[in-house]
Order: sequence, then structure tokens, then C-alpha cells
Amino acid sequence: MIFFQTHSFFSCADLIVEVAHPCIVKDYGEAFLSAANFLVGSPTSLADQTTEIKLREIAKRSGHTLYIPSGAFWGGEDIQKMADRGTLKGLKITMTKHPDSFKLTGPLVEKNKQAINERSVLYEGPVRGLCPLAPNNVNTMAAACMAAHTLGFDKVIGILIADPSIPNWHFVDIEVTGPTSEKTGQTFVIKTKRMNPAAPSSVTGSATFLSFWSSVLVCKGHGGRVYLC
Repeated sequence: MIFFQTHSFFSCADLIVEVAHPCIVKDYGEAFLSAANFLVGSPTSLADQTTEIKLREIAKRSGHTLYIPSGAFWGGEDIQKMADRGTLKGLKITMTKHPDSFKLTGPLVEKNKQAINERSVLYEGPVRGLCPLAPNNVNTMAAACMAAHTLGFDKVIGILIADPSIPNWHFVDIEVTGPTSEKTGQTFVIKTKRMNPAAPSSVTGSATFLSFWSSVLVCKGHGGRVYLC
């Protein structure tokens, strides 16, 4: 159990980093961000709309930064720029891992058990509905929703795939859709594929740890806003 006796308990901090569980962000995020810059290591917590709205408001009011680590999310800054300009029309993220690499809840548990012998799609739909079912596995998708703020958790599409043929890899496929030309009918599209080596049964790929540490090192001086790092 965690006890925070007074605001002064952590007000001397420059940066508070959460890497424990989404419930910590929901229960204590407001107090953390009111006192210091706050790096959310479990951004699936922000799929709870009340939590997201509250923390965005506190960031503006307090002048502290709500940092979202990019993790395995490739191209986040460019996607955020598209959202800022109003040119981001669609975003789909497909994450593929060995069944043993998932920590799931609800109906996905049984689906994942059935995927032990063959590739299976566990979920396809809005990321908001997926985060409570796979809170430890889809932080990449949650970070994408924060970057793609004009789409958010309801319009960014997440696909979760269990594939027993890849015991030591995590794949992240990102498809970005931009505007369509009125003259030619052509649509701007970007597709990327990240192949992240991973130890068998691990939730997080090996390269993601270095990415997270790099995020921690830039957490300073970005003012009262949400910042993908």
C-alpha cells in the first residue's frame, strides 16, 4: 500500500516517474502532476477518459508537463504534428507477439489460450476498449492515442495478434492515413514496421527499455502541456 501523507512528500521532486500499474496514475496522478513534472509509464491508464481530461487540465493549470514515453511507438512526433495541423485522418496500430508475452484480462484470456498453436487476432477495434483488457501490453497504442490527439482513444484502431511462431520477437505495424487530394484522389499514407527482439515470454521488447530511458532524460523544460518523449 502506498501512503502520501502530505503534498510536501513529493513536491521537492523535479520529475515523478510511474512504472508500476495504471491504477497508480488514476489514483495519484493528479497529486503527482500538481507537484512536479510527471512521466506516465503506464499510458493505458489514460484510456479512462476522466483521468485523461483531468491530467490535461492540471498540466495547463500547474505549468508542469505530462510526459508520455514513446516506447515502441515509432514516428510519434510526426504523427503529433499531423494532428496539430489537422491533417491526420486515420491511425491503425497492429501489435503481434507470442501468446506467452501477453498479460490479459477478460475474454482475451481464453482467446489467447486458443492461439497457442496458430496465429490469431485477439482484438480489433478502438484502443479505448483494448486498454483495460491488456493494460501491460498496449502502452504503445495508448501513447499513439495521446500523440494522435484529434483521433484519441476512440478513433485510433488497435489490432492485437497472438502468433506462436515468433517466440523472441515483438512486431509493431503502424499505418497512418493523411488527407486525400481533391485533384487526384490520391491519399497520403505511411506504413512502418518495427521488429523488436524480445526474450521469450517477455512483455516488453529489449529495445524499448533504452527508449524509455531516453525519454526520462528529456523530461525537463516543456511547460504545462502533454509532451510525447
